[in-house]
Amino acid sequence: MANTKWALDPTHSEIHFKIRHMMVSNVTGSFKQFTATVETQDEDITTAKVHFTAEIDSISTNNEQRDGHLKTGDFFDAANHPQISFNGEGLQRTGDDEYKMHGVLTMRGVSKEVVLNVEFGGIVQDPWGNTRTGFTVTSKINRKDFGVSFSMVSETGGIMLGEEVTLNANLEFVKEAAAVTA
Repeated sequence: MANTKWALDPTHSEIHFKIRHMMVSNVTGSFKQFTATVETQDEDITTAKVHFTAEIDSISTNNEQRDGHLKTGDFFDAANHPQISFNGEGLQRTGDDEYKMHGVLTMRGVSKEVVLNVEFGGIVQDPWGNTRTGFTVTSKINRKDFGVSFSMVSETGGIMLGEEVTLNANLEFVKEAAAVTA
């Protein structure tokens, strides 16, 4: 078996999150700058080793004031912890194209094991001869588990920000050319 490396295609990938606001609606956001690599044995995705990072300074909720606040010590503390990272290894099949991946998510300097739900999109050849694969990844985490404990209560006593954060990523990768050794 040979190691196969897959490079992220950032133009066909996106990372989103959402959290309850005032417990009546959701606020969504995304990270505009992120990287990911996958390494498999041949093209066996169950052997996947994944490394992912997102740049906190690239956070976008379509509101500059809120984005600035999210970068402070109240939330992500970008000055001291400029990235979120995930490292995972191996996929366990749970359905036809459905898998679970266990790994370690690090945010604000806190590392915790999380489980990601992974939908495998398949492997195809594009019109230019490249081999591509894609995944939809979802999960829910508790922000307080990672030291993001900022909280406010409205004048009527209502909670202004939920603790559960829903993560959603659509990721496309291109198989890297194998290195030729003499």
